[in-house]
Amino acid sequence: MENEMKTNEELSSEALDLGVGTKESVALKATEVEVQSVVVEEQTNNAGKRVGDKVIFQCKHPEKDEPIKISSVKYEKNQQLKVSGTWFNKDDDGLIQKGSALALMMDKLGAKTIKDFKGKSLPTIQDDKGYLCIKAY
Repeated sequence: MENEMKTNEELSSEALDLGVGTKESVALKATEVEVQSVVVEEQTNNAGKRVGDKVIFQCKHPEKDEPIKISSVKYEKNQQLKVSGTWFNKDDDGLIQKGSALALMMDKLGAKTIKDFKGKSLPTIQDDKGYLCIKAY
């Protein structure tokens, strides 16, 4: 059996012929996920303008064969639960900004550095829109 590779042009052409499906997307259950890799990616708005960098957690979810990406966290600050992106902001010393969502998540989940998350199992929870985020409270 021959393994067929499609060019970007062929994939784009096929995509242009697709209609809207009839099946609702199935939300993944909030459960423990295993972090397979962690990267920092530049984020842009719809106009292509840079808006900052986010830490992206590529995780293995038990209900899915392929890895999922999680880039938000639900955490407690000032006795309130908040959801935020895992924005990568540094202070004047070049360290992760104290009090940021990412810093609070690292503290709560026992990570001294971002790379400490690799191989760890992390709890998840659904945000208000039904997307999975890391639970850090």
